[in-house]
Amino acid sequence: MRRVLVATCLLAATLWPAPALAQARSQLGPLCTTDTTPADKMIEACNKIVALKVFRGEQLATIYFWRAVGWNKKGDYSKVIADTTEAIQLQPSQAAYSLRGSAYYDKGEFEIAITDFDDALKLGPPSGIIFHNRGNAWRGKGDYAKAIADYDATIKMQPNSVFSYQNRGSAKKALGDLDGALADINQAIRLDPTLPQPLISRTTIWRARGDLDRAIADGSEAIRLAREKPPVNIMTPPNSVLISAYIHRALAYEAKGDYAHAKDDYNATLAVTASDAGSKANQATAKVRLSLVTDASAPIPRDAPSPTTQPAPAPQQTGTAPAPSPAPVTPGKRMALVIGNGAYAHVKALPNPPNDARAVAKSLRDIGFTVSEGVDLDRTAMQKVTREFLREAARAQVAVVYYAGHGVQVDGRNYLIPVDVELKAGSSMTEAMIDMDTIMAGLDDQVRTNILIFDACRNNPMAQQVASAGSNRGIEGASGLAAPTSLGAGATLGAGTLIAFATAPGQVALDGEGANSPFSAALSRHLGTPRLEVQQMLTRVRAEVVSSTKNKQVPWSNSSLLGEVYLAEK
Repeated sequence: MRRVLVATCLLAATLWPAPALAQARSQLGPLCTTDTTPADKMIEACNKIVALKVFRGEQLATIYFWRAVGWNKKGDYSKVIADTTEAIQLQPSQAAYSLRGSAYYDKGEFEIAITDFDDALKLGPPSGIIFHNRGNAWRGKGDYAKAIADYDATIKMQPNSVFSYQNRGSAKKALGDLDGALADINQAIRLDPTLPQPLISRTTIWRARGDLDRAIADGSEAIRLAREKPPVNIMTPPNSVLISAYIHRALAYEAKGDYAHAKDDYNATLAVTASDAGSKANQATAKVRLSLVTDASAPIPRDAPSPTTQPAPAPQQTGTAPAPSPAPVTPGKRMALVIGNGAYAHVKALPNPPNDARAVAKSLRDIGFTVSEGVDLDRTAMQKVTREFLREAARAQVAVVYYAGHGVQVDGRNYLIPVDVELKAGSSMTEAMIDMDTIMAGLDDQVRTNILIFDACRNNPMAQQVASAGSNRGIEGASGLAAPTSLGAGATLGAGTLIAFATAPGQVALDGEGANSPFSAALSRHLGTPRLEVQQMLTRVRAEVVSSTKNKQVPWSNSSLLGEVYLAEK
């Protein structure tokens, strides 16, 4: 459950004080201000009341509020925000702040949502429902301790709050407390066994524990309940529960190697209309995973060699991707994809990325990672090795992606550049590159830690002097790579994701004077330091790069990691 209904008592207002408005009272008022009215009829009735131009102040604020409720039913959160803002300007109310906060939450704007919930609570009285919704926003922001505190407050006020137990359990799971999470979610199921949402949460716990049969069973029951008993709460985004149930059962099927059923569930996820940010992110993941399992389940041609297991160290690839190696991956496995592109055909070549990739790959193998490595890959090879890694990473506990070479931003999206791409303006240009968002969507999950490291340039290829890249990892231009607004698709990310760039947004990552770039040289040195937490490791890397480049380059990172992560465990 993403959020819960604001109590009716919060919505009380004196709307019809004038006897002269008997027609509006009898015909339009009940349609506009009754939460069981269908969304389109509610909006139409509220529109007609506004058009009468007879209400002011608190009465008009109430109409705007109820029209926002109608937009909320339709999943149009921008219009919810617009109408609740009108209501707040006319007459601030706890209900309007709470509804607007929930709309911001569903748009993925958690900071603003928290501010609105704070304002709602200041207006009083204390509300367990608003504490719950603010807890959801803290959870979306990755502050699980504050989320748990808000769920505690709700449960204290409302001991039978099913969704507060469920969401508190999800927050505990995110922090690694699987036993505490399971206890909370089981309590939610006991309180109301007809709700699909707690079963979806328990599905992810079973997957984290490697009990895929139980995960599939809970996912199946959640889908049945979501289809037979769609949520009637106006605060639940349309179809969000069904989409979530399908995607999590699909991930369980895929982890088990049952690609046929996984494909069915991914297709079902995509077939449902999504309105909120979480559902859209789930669909972005489903689209990537569907493509991957479709490749995995395709029949092997008769003249193709039989798949074999490649022992570490994996063979280095140059120019073309390796043959498929669909060896089973067990839970707890640590995997890495390492690519270094330098031999560019249409822009200035970079001498160091192949050396950087080899150094980083060796460091990762030395600490126990299974590494897929590629050097100077063209588009076909880069797509192939990336897709194979994403497919196998579905059953890994930790996934690391490292890329060195050219990278660009186009229309706010970041792309990694194969060595054969010719950077020319046009609609097909991005199709020839590797979309960083696609990689992050493919890794988006609740049971895996993802570390993504990009030693790439931060300049836009659409500038005029495309070919004058020079001896840095930048295509001429000034806009740089886009700093991610969320980690991955922003939907689940329960195990935590960290994205590290070799330099700050808008700056150039240097290729270096020696055999390695300043960033990758420092990274490969510190990767193998035993019991060095990953963010502390990146702090050491940052300090070394700043010193070696005389403050010209400052590495940058963004993290939703939930606790301490150690790449070199011993």
